[in-house]
Amino acid sequence: MSEQQQIDQSRKEIDRLDDEILRLLNERSRHVITIGKAKRQADPHALLHTAGREAFVVERLVRQNDGPFPNAAIRPVYREIMSASLSLEGVQTVAYLGPPATFTHLAALGKFGSSAQYVPVSGIKEVFDEVERGRAIYGVVPIENSTEGVVNYTLDLFIDSNLMIYGEVMQEISHHLMSKSERIEDVEKVCSHSHALAQCRNWLETNMAAVPVVEAPSTSHAAERCKEEPRAAAIASELAAHMYGLHVLQSRIEDNINNFTRFLVLCKHGAEPTGKDKTSVMLSVKDKAGALYDLLRPFASNGISMTKIESRPSRRKAWEYIFFVDIEGHLREDRIRRTIDELKSRCLFLKVLGSYPIHS
Repeated sequence: MSEQQQIDQSRKEIDRLDDEILRLLNERSRHVITIGKAKRQADPHALLHTAGREAFVVERLVRQNDGPFPNAAIRPVYREIMSASLSLEGVQTVAYLGPPATFTHLAALGKFGSSAQYVPVSGIKEVFDEVERGRAIYGVVPIENSTEGVVNYTLDLFIDSNLMIYGEVMQEISHHLMSKSERIEDVEKVCSHSHALAQCRNWLETNMAAVPVVEAPSTSHAAERCKEEPRAAAIASELAAHMYGLHVLQSRIEDNINNFTRFLVLCKHGAEPTGKDKTSVMLSVKDKAGALYDLLRPFASNGISMTKIESRPSRRKAWEYIFFVDIEGHLREDRIRRTIDELKSRCLFLKVLGSYPIHS
């Protein structure tokens, strides 16, 4: 058999397999529709997206994968399969810090896939409002960056919000310099969100020290502005360059190549346990000697791993601080409930923000 005959035969086999995959996808979708109907009959307000089930499906497939199809590709493939399937059950609305092509938008796509209905809003508070008022089922907001640290405004909004944390997304942040112009020498100003500018500070000072820097409400706003200003450049995502018809003048200009932002998924409902979960808690301690030690002791005595602790002024009383704590485990676990109960007697204020699957 010649090489061309081998290629033709393999392509025919691929076509046959694609036909079978399509048949199986439709069969899978019919079962999804059945599950959706049963959920709605039992509870008209039930969430169709189930974070625990999604994690279980992907992890089970990764464990039994013999290759050569790469494990890393299973998650995005099944994210889109599950996103399309959920759209058959009902509209999945997701609010995010817009406009389209922001890094928050990319994080939301990474969580819910391209078949969800996305609602861009102008600020982080507006994301909370959309979910609280029922105009969106989920919201996606940034919470911390590996270079710039915690987004304090997001933390502050949790103090008065009744929303729960439903999930988290770790999004790699790659910044690109883009413009209508094709030459970096023609750029007369650079605009972007303050966080993006901060994450590219050294590159800008080294390569464009004489060029003025202008802040924009978001990286996508900056890219959109450059459509009408040929001598302006934006720092934004590669998707923004494609969306607004800009030339990428320089790729990956972030100062730290290991640049990630953690995003939180907001919802009115909590997530089911998966076995690999995280619980976030907000609390304030009594103003006395040893207060912080008393706060930490229940975690140690119950064998709880604390993955993060962050403090913020309470804004309600001078020198009073609120702590935001992430711990490993789900609120339905006895050891977590026991720890929370012990903390209540030691705190002026305690609020569980939610238990949710750890990003993997």
